[in-house]
Amino acid sequence: MTASREGVIHLPLDKAVEYMLEECRMVLPGIQALFGFQLIAIFSERFNQAMDSSGKCLHLIAIFMIVIAIVLVMTPAALHRLSEPQALTERYLMTCSKLILAAMVPLALAILFETYLVTNVLLKRSALSLMAAIGLAAMFLTFWWAIPYRRRRRFR
Repeated sequence: MTASREGVIHLPLDKAVEYMLEECRMVLPGIQALFGFQLIAIFSERFNQAMDSSGKCLHLIAIFMIVIAIVLVMTPAALHRLSEPQALTERYLMTCSKLILAAMVPLALAILFETYLVTNVLLKRSALSLMAAIGLAAMFLTFWWAIPYRRRRRFR
């Protein structure tokens, strides 16, 4: 490990890959749990009564978004096992980092869609449900993109 002037520690490639794969392992169970709840919901009688066709369509889109997120988060392990099992390259690390970042978009969308649907079923107020989803979207944008991007620019 080497430290730069700004106090940033630069990891060796093997450690950076290890941390990246650990991030995938930490995120995946949460995504899979959300996916399970999404699938269970469609078999609920309440779901079918409370949701109109547009709500069911939005729920289906959220399910596809979660599936896309799962595929993107699991791809680094598949890439490593199938293409470079004996080597770690910077290209692999950058590709996997991009895949994880890409997974955050459909994951955030799925959470926003589901938040809107659940809030709308519970409160029966579309405007308030939309405001809740927009508020969460602002949080995602702030904590998942704006703050990390700002920090990245500061350390370059």
